[in-house]
Amino acid sequence: MVQMLNNNRKFLTMILLGTAVSLAVVSGAIASLPDSDHVISQKGKQFGPRDVFLRSGEHVTIVNDDANFVHHAYVESEAFAFDSGDIEPGAKAVITFPKEGDFIVLCGIHPKMKLAVHVE
Repeated sequence: MVQMLNNNRKFLTMILLGTAVSLAVVSGAIASLPDSDHVISQKGKQFGPRDVFLRSGEHVTIVNDDANFVHHAYVESEAFAFDSGDIEPGAKAVITFPKEGDFIVLCGIHPKMKLAVHVE
């Protein structure tokens, strides 16, 4: 009986130690993942989502999800400017935000389309 209890304690200790090591490895792997891509849809003459929060240097990928509309994406600010040109259905444009601030991405074809980008 005593031998069985000792074996159970050793087994439990090994499981707990293995779990702790696994958690440390997973945490390190998550910390080293690259910045996530923020995908923004252009569909139905609107951006979706309509606002996004980023860190300086991150980017958004604008995707034209409309089957029949050509879109456009541009930013005009003192910090930087961007102009995608025409974005055909199914095409993408990537905008990198190099500085902190609040920016508005507009569609040059559909003036009511606005995307608010908040960069920390």
